[in-house]
This record gives sequence, C-alpha cells and structure tokens, in this order.
Amino acid sequence: MRKTLLATALALCPFAGHADETPAVLTPITVSATPAGSMAGPVRATAASAADLFTDTGVTFSSAGGISALPVLNGFSDDRIRIRIDGREVSSACGNHMNPPLSYVDPQQVDSIDVIAGIAPVSQGGDSIAGTITVNTAEPVFARPGAPIRKEGRLSFATRSIDHSYTSSLEGSVANENLSLGYNASWRAADSYRDGNGDKVLDTLYKARNQSLTLGARGEDQRLVFRIGEQRVPYQGFPNQYMDMVDNHAVFANLEYSTGLYRGTLHTRVYWQGTKHEMGFFTGEKPGSMPMNTQGSDTGYQISGEIPLSGVHLARIGHEYHRQRLDDWWPPVAGSMMMGPDTYWNINNGKRDRYALYGELESRWNDRWTSILGLREEFVRMDTGTVQPYNPTAGMMNQDPVYAAAFNARDRSAHDNNLDLTALARYQPDSTARYELGVARKTRSPNLYERYAWGRNTMSMSMSGWFGDGNGYVGDPDLQPEVANTVSATATWKAAGAGAWELHVAPRYSYVQDYIDVDTLGTFHPFNIATVDRALLRFANHDARLWGVDAGGRITAWDNTRYGHGEFRASLAWTRGERTDGGDLYHIMPLSGTFTLEQMVHAWTSSVELQVVDSKTHVDTQRYEPVTDTYALVNLRTSYEMGRKITLIFGISNLFDRQYDLPLGGVNLAQLKTTGSGPLASLPGPGRSFNAGIKIRF
Repeated sequence: MRKTLLATALALCPFAGHADETPAVLTPITVSATPAGSMAGPVRATAASAADLFTDTGVTFSSAGGISALPVLNGFSDDRIRIRIDGREVSSACGNHMNPPLSYVDPQQVDSIDVIAGIAPVSQGGDSIAGTITVNTAEPVFARPGAPIRKEGRLSFATRSIDHSYTSSLEGSVANENLSLGYNASWRAADSYRDGNGDKVLDTLYKARNQSLTLGARGEDQRLVFRIGEQRVPYQGFPNQYMDMVDNHAVFANLEYSTGLYRGTLHTRVYWQGTKHEMGFFTGEKPGSMPMNTQGSDTGYQISGEIPLSGVHLARIGHEYHRQRLDDWWPPVAGSMMMGPDTYWNINNGKRDRYALYGELESRWNDRWTSILGLREEFVRMDTGTVQPYNPTAGMMNQDPVYAAAFNARDRSAHDNNLDLTALARYQPDSTARYELGVARKTRSPNLYERYAWGRNTMSMSMSGWFGDGNGYVGDPDLQPEVANTVSATATWKAAGAGAWELHVAPRYSYVQDYIDVDTLGTFHPFNIATVDRALLRFANHDARLWGVDAGGRITAWDNTRYGHGEFRASLAWTRGERTDGGDLYHIMPLSGTFTLEQMVHAWTSSVELQVVDSKTHVDTQRYEPVTDTYALVNLRTSYEMGRKITLIFGISNLFDRQYDLPLGGVNLAQLKTTGSGPLASLPGPGRSFNAGIKIRF
C-alpha cells in the first residue's frame, strides 16, 4: 500500500525530470511520507479505523467513536477538508457528525491515501479551505493479454488486547484481460478500551461491517469501473457526546469512465450514497432513552478533461455537481413531558447543492521552473423546510415554539458565489534541492447544521455539535462562507547513494475571513451537576489566522547484507490558531513529533517508533477546552513474510503503558454521567496493547 503526503499542491504537478514533448506523460512531483515505511501493510492489518493509517501524513484526528474520528489538517478540521472516497464526496448525516466520510471505509479496503496539505489545486479542491484527502480502494486487476483467467484472494485477521477487538476481512477477484470482478468484506468489533491506569474508558465500544463489489472493464484507450457497497454499524459509543450511535446503514454506487480524447483524456464519474442513521443509547456504560433519526443522501457527477496545449502547457478543465439532502427528526419519548408529544424536526428537507466550474494551467518552462495557475467558481444553494418543536405550547422552560415560529417565518434560502484562486511555483536547481511556493484563496460555505440548527432549549442545543466538548450549539441562517487566504512554502534537500538522506521544511500562514466560530449565549450544567459548567453557543463569523510549520526527513542508517537496510525517519508539526479579536481557536494540536527507526532484513521488517506531544496550553476558553500535559509513547511493530503467501504481524502500542490525555479528545461525558459529580475531565488515551495479525494470500 502506498501513501503520499503532498506538502503543497505542486506535488500534483506532473513534472519531474527533463523536458518531454508533452506534459501528458510527465510523472508527478511528490514529497513522500510513507507511514512506517514498508510497514504500511502491518499498520493496515492491525488498524482500528481508517484514522490509524495517516501516520506521518500531517493529518491528526479529534476523537469521536471508534471508527468515526474527525481529521484535522493544519489546524482545520472536518468539513473544512475536502474528503473523497474513490472520488465520491460524502457528507456527515448527523448533528454530531457520527458518520463522517472516513468512517465509511474500512482500513482493510484502503489501497492508497493522498493528502494535499496546504494549497490544493482547483482541480482537486472545492468547498474547503484546508486541503484535500483522497482515499482509494483497490483498483480492478486484469490478466495479461493472452494469459489465462487471473484469480487471487486474501484473508486477514487481527486482534488487539486493549479493547479485545477483532478484525477480519476477505478479498477476492477474478479477471481476464478485459473484465475484472472483485469483492471485499470486513468485520470488526471492540469493547471499551482501558487507559494507562487500567481503568475502562466508558462507551468506546463499537461494531461494524463493510462490503463492496467492484466491476472493471478496459479496452483500447478506455476504462470503466463500477463500485457498489454497503456499511452497517449496529452500535458505536461516543464518550465525548451526549448520545451514541445505535444504527447506521449506508449503501453507495460509484461509476467512473475515462477515455482518450484528441491528444488528451476525458474523465467522468457519477455517484450516489444513501444513509439511514439513528442516535440513542445502547449500553449501560452510558444509559439513557431518546431516539434521534437522520436520513441523508449524496448524489453527484464530475466531468474533467486534460488537454496538452504544447510541450510546455497542460490545461485541465472541469465541471462538478454535488447534491446533499438531509432530514433530521426526533420521535417523541412516551411519558416524557420534555420530549413530546410531537416529533421534533431539527432539519426538515435540508438541501445543499454545489455547482462548480474550474480551469487550471500547468506549465513547465524549463527543467528547473514549473508553475500551476487555477481558477474555480462554485455556486452553493441551500434551503430547508419548516421545523417543529416537541411541544407547541411555549412556556418559561420551553422557548422552542417561539424560535420555531421565527425560523419558519423567515427566508431560509441561501446562495453563495465562491471563488477559489491558486498560484504555485517550483524551482529545482538540481537533483539535490527543490523549492516550492504557493498562494491561494479558498472558500467554504457553511454546512446544513451550521446554518439551520434552530432549537434554543438547552437540551435541543446540546444535541447538535461535533466537537466533543459537552457544549450546546445553534445555527445562524445568515452565516457567510469562510474565505482563507493562504501562503505556504516547502524547501527540500536530499542526497542519494550510500547514507542517502532527505530533509524538508514547510512553513504556512492562513488569514481566514468570516471563519465560522462561536458566540456565547449562556451556560448550563450537564446532567444537572452544579459544579460543572458548559456553554450555549451560536455559530458566528469571526476573522481568524492560523500559522505553523511542518518538518521531516529520513536518513539511511545502514545498508548491508548482514543487518539488511535500516532507516531513521522523523517528522515534526506545530500549529497556532487564534481569532483576530482575541482568543485561541478550538482543537489546535500542540507541537508533536514522530521518530521511527526501521529495519528490513530478509523476511523481517521491524520498527520502533517514538511519538512525542507537547502540553496543550493554548485552549478555547469559550468552549471550556481542557489543558493537557506532555506525553511520549513508544510503539513496536514487526512482520514476517512466510514465502509469498503468509504474513505474520505483531506489535505493542504504548509499550510503557503511559497514562495520558488526548489533546484533541474533548471531554469524558460518559464518565461524568456515571459518577454524577465533577470535574469534567479530558478523554484519556488507550494504554498498552498487544496487537497481532495474519494475512494469507491465495
């Protein structure tokens, strides 16, 4: 499995090496950062979720459910990142974002991950201000021309001691030289994990299954791939949310077709996903009684073409459409005066449509200078129907009828014209150095909950919010789109041969106009615990700035027949974020680093990894964000190849059983509810875990 970190958008420019007659055949520029090096297979085999595959890519994650962590890239999180699964775009169909895009792909299905950190070309990014994450599953395999039918398969199983989890998967394919049929299925389940003190972290259990079918066809200069799949999550705990997931069922279809066109290529894609989601309570680790239902769909198409204009220029043009529909309703609870007698409509027929046109020009001026210029125009149209509170009678303790009437009486439609611009340049004086600089304007419109969550009762507000902070949120139909003005640079130096090494440094700065943050409306006491305060917040536009630097490198430690190949890798990341009117931004990862020593000798591949995270002291006081302490974790991994058919994997994570709090973990609401008294603590990370797995190829 390959993974590629693109430090800037120039990493997508198809220019590397000496001049060719046409840019269409040039190879891409990449700044590689393979997680655990050749350990990518073992990492995938024992991964609990897709989030575990992003080591050394610059992506961190804020905690949620066991398979539903939310990505954070350069201080920007979740919807501020464009996320694509095999090219299709998926929206969270939940007021708590319990089913984010990456939760729909199992680690065993992942073939590659591409991360554009910083500035994404307009052909790769839209409706986002942070960058782009693309997760790809396996491509169809075909038999060689004239060869017999090709058949292959794989079985895998893995387990982790920290949560008694198991993961099993099955893959198989059959193909001739023109047609290919593949199937993938995976099952995984886990109990609640334990922290470094040996205490159970309540409500972190989950169960999920995924399956997909891939049909591929190819002909002369043509390629067609059709994927269909299903996911079922019967339960998933969320320790930092008031609710849990008690069912999530999703079905998708994805059709892509590409063909040669004149001297260029034409790419088309049509996709659809439907999701039925239910929140509630399923475990005695966080008991309760309240159903919340959501039904959403994503439909879209993409049309793009690449046209060589000369030996210097390559043009890309494209058109995209993405349609999101969402219903979010809460059935009444029998016998409850607060949650009844009617159905509460949080989002009724929510609509979000995006129409995009873009043009991009890549130019290689000589064997040293390359550039890319792009323009993208998006029109975003949003609307929603009338809403309804549980109880139509207003009173001192029930103001939702008043706010519902005001919401229904106003114009709820919104129309945003969003303009993205990118300009990037790369200078490569020789094979040992490369310098890249990019500037961009990127725009994102609010999501449906940021604009249309309307309830103002404490209970209503606490049911919306994907931040794991225990606060309550309400939307604002008058929110403006976020506009990020970003400049980033990357300098890379390297040497080949004996003692080969590489070093890169990438500073960045973003000024965001109308950043969607919050204003405080009031406070409340979670679970009526008087010693614990949380905030009632309304989404609001405020200007903000974020800046930081990423650095990393690798060096060959040894390379001989006796000890094999040894490599040392290191990466560091630091980000700061603040509002221009004062105050730190929420969920900004403190200074962190990963240091890995890996050895590959004969059939063995082994590594020791040190993860270090500084204390988190810059916190969002409006959201009562907790401070966390410095910590360091040691992880061990090894794998053994038995011929070409069987791979054995073993590892120990958090070797010294360190107790620590997750900097992006939010607060432990499940523990607070169980104890019935404060304080409201940070969510702790997992303790020591012994991990093992086996892969069998046939």
